[in-house]
Amino acid sequence: MKPFPLLLGATLAVSVLQFSAPAQAQPTPRRANIILIVADGLAAGDLSCYGQDQFQTPHIDQLAAGGIRFTNYFAGSLAGAPARAALMLGKDTSRLPDADFALTSSDVTVAQLLKNSSYNTCLIGEWNLGDEHSQGAPWLQGFSEFAGYFDPADARNVYPDYLWKYDETYHPGESQPEVFNGTEMLYDNTGGKKRMYMPDTFVQWAINYAQENVPDRFNQHKPFFIAIDETIPGNGNREVPSQAPYSEEPWPPAERNRAATIGRLDDDIGKLLDQLTALGESSNTVIFLTSDTVPQKGDGVDPKFFRENSGPDDLHVPFIAYWPGTIPAGRVSGIQCSARDFLPTAAALALAQTPKDVEGTSLLPVILGRTSGTK
Repeated sequence: MKPFPLLLGATLAVSVLQFSAPAQAQPTPRRANIILIVADGLAAGDLSCYGQDQFQTPHIDQLAAGGIRFTNYFAGSLAGAPARAALMLGKDTSRLPDADFALTSSDVTVAQLLKNSSYNTCLIGEWNLGDEHSQGAPWLQGFSEFAGYFDPADARNVYPDYLWKYDETYHPGESQPEVFNGTEMLYDNTGGKKRMYMPDTFVQWAINYAQENVPDRFNQHKPFFIAIDETIPGNGNREVPSQAPYSEEPWPPAERNRAATIGRLDDDIGKLLDQLTALGESSNTVIFLTSDTVPQKGDGVDPKFFRENSGPDDLHVPFIAYWPGTIPAGRVSGIQCSARDFLPTAAALALAQTPKDVEGTSLLPVILGRTSGTK
């Protein structure tokens, strides 16, 4: 276990075959790791793989070229909290209130489902489905580890002095594990210092978590589920270390800022892909990339500036699935689908039973090319 902010950090059984031994239960088949990357207010038209041509997103394009890109996928809501709830619950949450909304003890999230299926589960980034005092707290909703924000207003600060951390196996030198649940200072940002840009840091923490939880014989080949709930690009109101390489573009300042944040997200995804390859987990990891909801006009940003052509109530957002060696490369699907389909898709990957009240449908047959839905 590495101390925060590195974020986290079996016995090999040997059986002897005996003539009279009873038949042994079949071991659980190896299951893929799952990484869900949720951008904040990212339009399909912000990505070059969806036709945007004013700047490039090569690493996200790599996901699309090596997997399947959905062109008729809808966010769960125009509001942030219900939109993220749709991903977590597999339900239509568009009528939920956005303010002061929290999940309850009766909710079953995708994290809880995967944790019950022996996945190691981690949430990094923005969580606005319940604070530390509610039943919606991440550790009560299936996440064994969490580092990030509870409040969307706090998430606008990309250089915070502290974040909340939960780690149910935290043991800083002690012989017995203990739970850590509280705030931890980010001294690289205190006193006005700006040395830890959180969108970049979140992806680095995800890399660290993957390194600490590589499925192997020592952890009985337990796969991991990492949800990276990013806080960018936002609506042009997210500070970014530099607007390069778009500093000299003849665009409004907010649009240059937005392009720079999208570029940094793309670069971070490239680093994640490189590390998965270095760990030997690239072919054993399914990466999903989407957005919580669509960008809204404001703070100098026009959602149509980078080719986004949806109307004000159109919930089209990008959705890409990447699993090299398993998903046939370069596929495009026009099947109508939405955020509520993620939970049953993840359940199918985990060989887990989807809760009966889930309203979504697994996209795994489409993703794997086993059924219609592609064009």
